[in-house]
Amino acid sequence: MTKEVNRRSEKVWLPPGSLVHVGEKRSKTTKVSVLTYTETEAKEVEVDTVEEIRSLRDGPGTTWVMVEGLAEIEPLRKIGEEFGLHGLVLEDILATDQRPKTETFGDYTYIVLKVVHYDPQTKSIDLEQISLILGTNYVISIQEKKDDVFDPIRAWIKDDKGSIRKMGANYLVYALIDSIIDHYFIALEQLGEEIENLEEELVSKPTQLTLQSIHKLKHTMILLRKAIWPLREVVGRLERREPLEPSTEANHRYLRDIYDHTIRVMDTVETSRDLLSGMLDIYLSSVSNKMNDIMKILTIISTIFIPLSVLSGIYGMNFRYMPELEYPLGYPLLMLSMLVIGTGMLIYFRRKRWI
Repeated sequence: MTKEVNRRSEKVWLPPGSLVHVGEKRSKTTKVSVLTYTETEAKEVEVDTVEEIRSLRDGPGTTWVMVEGLAEIEPLRKIGEEFGLHGLVLEDILATDQRPKTETFGDYTYIVLKVVHYDPQTKSIDLEQISLILGTNYVISIQEKKDDVFDPIRAWIKDDKGSIRKMGANYLVYALIDSIIDHYFIALEQLGEEIENLEEELVSKPTQLTLQSIHKLKHTMILLRKAIWPLREVVGRLERREPLEPSTEANHRYLRDIYDHTIRVMDTVETSRDLLSGMLDIYLSSVSNKMNDIMKILTIISTIFIPLSVLSGIYGMNFRYMPELEYPLGYPLLMLSMLVIGTGMLIYFRRKRWI
């Protein structure tokens, strides 16, 4: 099925801040729900109007506004007006080809991340953009489609597991980023299994399909690297508390933990890229060695038949006086000479370790 994609060229000549969706359309609707929680209770409702969001936001505790799908622009525009979001922030949210980054706008922080989904059946990778907006007592998450990446966090809040209800909006952003990074580990584990299978295939019986699989995995690793490499800068800024003030020392420690996870993910990606590059070199060397063996055998056969062809050519010349033509043992002697010469050359090649 053909994917519906809006390209950046559609925004040419539009003024800055124009709200136009750029990228693949992953959903046909836009769903907005709000999860509010305090230390003692949590409630999630699906909303249709900004007024409902305002009434929930004005309550105590932390407010988490969840937007799933970018098919409709008007709900996002109204949310931006309600929370005082800059027009360029809304523009970046709708442009789903952003690189991971973080920016501070007055009393809120805008964070762009990429979540990774790997399909072992099709051996393809999907990068979905997730935007997070952190305010004093609220968090807004915008996803391109309905996804399960944040389902565990919603369950923790509703079931009051861990410390998430007591830590406020900063900790909620930490939990969301940590969940996104966990998906990187899941995808990398699946890709690691694919690489191990390719290694076994490369050693046992490499084929043209093996080469295609190596190239496809290398392309996947390039996409992963583009999504993960800027993540270090994003988490590093968060860890240095630049956009997250005011923060607590506990949140600071959690962010350091995320930074360590990010470094581990980057190391794993670089290691996998090096392995794939080495596998490509091994495959090309294997094919080259196989071709050399074939050429060696063909060269040996040709070399053996050169003197035999000379003998048969001389014997077949139409001279009037050729004593061997009248000699009864001429033909057997010629065939014996060919056999002796061929066998002798084979023995010589073997002693020289050419075969």
